[in-house]
Amino acid sequence: MRDSALMRRPAVASEPVRCGDLLLEAPGGSILQLLGKAGATPPSDMSLPEVAGASPGLRNAGPGQWFVVTDRELTGPEIDALAARLAPSLHVVDQSSGRFRIRVSGAPSRRMLAKGVALDLHPERFPVGTATSTLVGQIGTNLARTGQDSFELLVLRGFAQSLWDDLLLMSREFG
Repeated sequence: MRDSALMRRPAVASEPVRCGDLLLEAPGGSILQLLGKAGATPPSDMSLPEVAGASPGLRNAGPGQWFVVTDRELTGPEIDALAARLAPSLHVVDQSSGRFRIRVSGAPSRRMLAKGVALDLHPERFPVGTATSTLVGQIGTNLARTGQDSFELLVLRGFAQSLWDDLLLMSREFG
């Protein structure tokens, strides 16, 4: 068997793409999954910044599950400190290598996403801070509204390039 070194490469080989007023980008950072024991409640946003860095996003991922998303990559000791703080009711699993984050922003972002998402993304029905697991086309995704005209999608790494390509296709009419 031939020896070969492992190579670290991004899941999506692309720079940010602008289509008129629409911007697609793949920000770095960390993605942690919190798995709750029976009856666990989500940690408050106030308890996370002390350990996870400035302004981490807390996203619903299903019953007893949440994602913590940060804009900078957390170190092993930082993740361990967060896990110790949230124990024993929540377990922390680093998903940064297994999931990929795509940010969609700009005035037409809601119209673009409506082409592939079977959700009502109107701000009254899906306000800022809301997150849910859904399909974009046929790809399972965690979709979060992070601003009036901005959304983030978390997808399994193996589907990231396909989702990116689908989003580019859905964006063509905007620029």
